[in-house]
Amino acid sequence: MSKGSGTTRGDRRRNARRERLRQVLPRDGAVIGIDLAEDKQAIAVIDHDVRVLARKTVRVKAFRLGEALDWAVAQARAKGFASVTVACEPTGPRWLQVQRLCAERGLPLVCIQPLMSHIAREQQDYTTHKTDEADCVLIARLAVELHCYLPEQLEETWAHLRHLGRRRAQLITAATASAQRIQDFMSVAWPTVTETCARPLESNTWLAAVQLVTSRCGGQPGKLAVMGPEAFTTLVRGAVPGWGGKKAWGTICGRIFAALTDTEGVVVSSRRGLLRRCADELGDLQRTRAQLRAVEADMAAVLDELGLSRLADIPALTAVGAAAILAETGDPRRYDSSSSLVKHAGMSPSDNASGAFYGQAHISRRGRPGLRLAVWRAVWPMLRFNPVMAAKYAAMTSAADDAAQADAGSPQATAAGAAARARRAKARVACAASLLRWIYSMVVHDAGWDPGAASCPAEAA
Repeated sequence: MSKGSGTTRGDRRRNARRERLRQVLPRDGAVIGIDLAEDKQAIAVIDHDVRVLARKTVRVKAFRLGEALDWAVAQARAKGFASVTVACEPTGPRWLQVQRLCAERGLPLVCIQPLMSHIAREQQDYTTHKTDEADCVLIARLAVELHCYLPEQLEETWAHLRHLGRRRAQLITAATASAQRIQDFMSVAWPTVTETCARPLESNTWLAAVQLVTSRCGGQPGKLAVMGPEAFTTLVRGAVPGWGGKKAWGTICGRIFAALTDTEGVVVSSRRGLLRRCADELGDLQRTRAQLRAVEADMAAVLDELGLSRLADIPALTAVGAAAILAETGDPRRYDSSSSLVKHAGMSPSDNASGAFYGQAHISRRGRPGLRLAVWRAVWPMLRFNPVMAAKYAAMTSAADDAAQADAGSPQATAAGAAARARRAKARVACAASLLRWIYSMVVHDAGWDPGAASCPAEAA
């Protein structure tokens, strides 16, 4: 808290944010609320007393809203309002068309979070009553009350990176789903082949060999045993490059060849159909991983185009990992502080206290889930291979781990173990938040990786 003013730094930042919104939404201006849909757009013009001045429903696509928007502005000006602001929910990609139309007309635009409008809808009359015509008034009202935010203006390169990041996340989900289905199918149709490799779905040799067998055997892997181990290995070596590998491991090929005639645990009735499905899934997985490699290469190239390839100098953070995080954050320079960036990821503490009661604090989980996931994926290898992060994680967990080991074998062992696991989870969240602060500091201050600054208790704001 600052001396004399009686306000905290958070208060001052909050006041500044509301002041910026008030400049866009002056008290003597009108607000145009738009409820977006695929082919139907509901529009309402209100004043700051939430009196509806005009309303209209048009059946056009969002990119053809220009005429209706001009009509709404004319209605506001006819009622004596010189200042007009547009408000909408960021519904899918359609709101970008509204942003474009507002930019062409010099109209300010604010956005309402869908969660905020959902809560306000129930508070309005304690029901779930919902229509497009009512929602456009609700959106405008929330804007008047400053329950809104100024949408980011993405520059073309940053927008390209964002779309690449979302495509990467989509491909990772698809690849994971295919891998899980392959494992499930094999556990019924050919269980012993999954034991030929420690991590079969991470081995290019195993994937190439199983794809070769399932696509040629016609439901009977034993038929391929007649070609002999050398011919089988030669075919697998020719298929490995298609999976992004450079060489085939002869040991794995030999084990899979030996398993061709093994029928232990096979459900005969389902074998033919599941092996065919497995062949298709392997083809899907191969294509998805090839697309994923291409997307990740593009993301690394865009990161270099932005002049931020130095983020890969952080030990155990790859260029793709840094690009995936920036694809969700956008330009970190648009945030007031590193704390704002952490809050945007939903990793800021959410306290639970009232009077003399102090409940357990959790992360807020508000903000951008995709950003939280990207940071979570990036921080795991850093807990082991980044010296600064590993030391931070060890310092936060050593006491709980020592207590758990001391209580091992005692009646308190279960409680101590649970406390140690909870402490490790909190430490991982704190480390993920630190990674965001490091990235913010390096980008905003145009700095390189500095282990000394990164290990400082008071990280850059």
